[in-house]
Amino acid sequence: MSTVGCPGGDAVDRAGAARYAAEWALTVRRLGFVPLSPAETERLLLAHTVRLAHALLSAEPAGPPAEEVGRALVEAHLTDPRMLDWSVRTLADRFPALVLREPVDPAELAGRIAQVQGGLATGFARGLRDRTFTQQERIARSAWQARDAVEQALRDSEARFRAVFTGAAIGIGIADVNGQIIEVNQSFAEMLGYTVDELREINVASLFHPDDATGMWELYQELIEGKHDAARVEKRYYRKDGRVVWTDLAVSLIRHHDGRPRFTVAMIEDITERYELQQRLRFQALHDPLTGLPNRTLFFETLHRVVDTADPARRIGVCFLDLDGFKAINDSLGHDLGDRLLVVIARRLAGCVAEQGHLVARMGGDEFVILVDGGRGIDDAIAVAETALAAVAAPVHVGDQQLAVSASVGIVESAVAGASVSELMKAADTTLYWAKAEGRGRWAVFDPERSARDIARSALVAGLPAALDRGEFVVHYQPIVSLLDGQMLAVEALVRWQHPELGLIGPARFIGLAEETGIIVRLGEWVLRQACRDAEAWRREFPGTRLVVSVNLAARQADDAGIVDTVADALVTTGLPADLLQLELTESAVMGSAGEPLRSLHRLAALGVRLAIDDFGTGYSNLAYLRRLPIHCLKLAGPFVEGIRGDGPEVTVDHRDERIVDALVRLAHALELWVTAEAVETPVQAERLRALRCDTGQGRFFGAPGPAGEIVARLRDSGAAA
Repeated sequence: MSTVGCPGGDAVDRAGAARYAAEWALTVRRLGFVPLSPAETERLLLAHTVRLAHALLSAEPAGPPAEEVGRALVEAHLTDPRMLDWSVRTLADRFPALVLREPVDPAELAGRIAQVQGGLATGFARGLRDRTFTQQERIARSAWQARDAVEQALRDSEARFRAVFTGAAIGIGIADVNGQIIEVNQSFAEMLGYTVDELREINVASLFHPDDATGMWELYQELIEGKHDAARVEKRYYRKDGRVVWTDLAVSLIRHHDGRPRFTVAMIEDITERYELQQRLRFQALHDPLTGLPNRTLFFETLHRVVDTADPARRIGVCFLDLDGFKAINDSLGHDLGDRLLVVIARRLAGCVAEQGHLVARMGGDEFVILVDGGRGIDDAIAVAETALAAVAAPVHVGDQQLAVSASVGIVESAVAGASVSELMKAADTTLYWAKAEGRGRWAVFDPERSARDIARSALVAGLPAALDRGEFVVHYQPIVSLLDGQMLAVEALVRWQHPELGLIGPARFIGLAEETGIIVRLGEWVLRQACRDAEAWRREFPGTRLVVSVNLAARQADDAGIVDTVADALVTTGLPADLLQLELTESAVMGSAGEPLRSLHRLAALGVRLAIDDFGTGYSNLAYLRRLPIHCLKLAGPFVEGIRGDGPEVTVDHRDERIVDALVRLAHALELWVTAEAVETPVQAERLRALRCDTGQGRFFGAPGPAGEIVARLRDSGAAA
């Protein structure tokens, strides 16, 4: 039964159509990219399947509806030719069986299928053609629009460039790769004092300043050779009138499309005022405002440059100069006159030294420094220093004042190789103070060995407080023996420093430092208390003897207002009887700065403590005062005893020293004082002193200083315990 001409809904198998549409969608997605999701593709192709089925069953020609389906496939971007091939084939092979519900006359169906196949292919082809034409038209329209836009942009760009080029406040110039100027704007011309037409006839090389022409031309050559695309420098140009103009120059390279250099574009800005201001500021930053000399900043810059860049074999010297007594001039005559004096000195130094090619700088205050660059050795540096000293020493007339000024100079000289700026200046500063310490108005040359000693000395000074806190000091004792019977009557407490690195250090190396720094008061108190503790321990262990311990008091200790309380507390704390403690003071400490005895001596004597004058005979004792002092003992200075040593191949005695010792002993006995001779080294000395009725002796002949244990052993050997 035929259903052609009756396209009712019942003639199409909806389930079969869905299966066909699913296969069609799967095939389409397998063959290429589909801009729709799987579900959307399947729904679209289901609609086309139904339309094709209606075209087969309709009484109307089947070609037009199929053609619409072909166009619709193209519009949906389902344009793969293999998809069309599959669709045409399956219309004859599978479509009727799946989609048509009732059978159709085969002959009639074949004709209708052929119409549908043809219509589908025709619509597909026409759709592709129309889309291609549309795309080509769109591309052509876009190309024309783009060309028009580019041409308009070029015109706009040219207009903008011309406006910028003409009206720019900075100079703009264009030159070819040979340096010939092609075009400049009015600002460029006015900056250099030319007309635009004149500059078009000039090569840029002729505008370069002679001081930088070589370097600038090399930079320009590298630019036009393509080694750089841009360069920026500050440089000078000559104006047409001969004046110099400083500019900030930026040059860019413009290339051909193949990369070959084409021309250069230069933009220059007049920075003459800014440059001159920078130079003034730099001068102010690097020069002393009072004297106009280079300041310490410029000096160190120069010294660093010489040390870092000069030939290692080259020699340099530094002369560090300081005016002697300048503070007194400032304090007495005023700072204004002092400043005027510095200006005169600076002018003299610049005149006599700087003209020889040496840098003279003011370091600050009244300090000046001279850099001797390229000298032949220390003699050249000394010659410069002597020239400077002579210039300073000439009388100076400032206002209505005539001043006599001197200076001290520290000199350090070395090869550049291995030189350090900081070490050079440290050495020069150190040497300057050597010169001042040696009497001023002179020069001194740096001595590495002396510097090493000073450094070691400074290290000891710095380490004294901590050493005392850490308990690094020890007390050794030297016997004081009766010259009559050889019995040990007393010991002198002598401090030693048990240094963790240097070992046992004698007092000669650190007592003077302790006095200078003031720590001698703390150290002396510690020695006093330790000696009292040891002496009390001996007294308890050896009750049969009364051994006196003698402790030195430094001048600072003697001047200390609390010395009496300190001694009293040490005696009470340790339990040592006062008469077993002897305090030794130098003549200068006893007499005081004004020749008056220390008031504290009488208070110390009132405690029951024995008092002795150490190194007697080397000071300036006023015998009238000495007679009234509460002194118990005089210790003869070692140099007098040294004269009667008598330990050579032939025993010789300096009778002058012997007579001096005899007189001193007689004087002491006349004042009812005990006499101890120090530095007794030989039997001859001991015998002569005994003959001169000296009471006790002390020295290596009787025993060297040693730890407290040695005194204990000596007391034990002598049977003191009994």
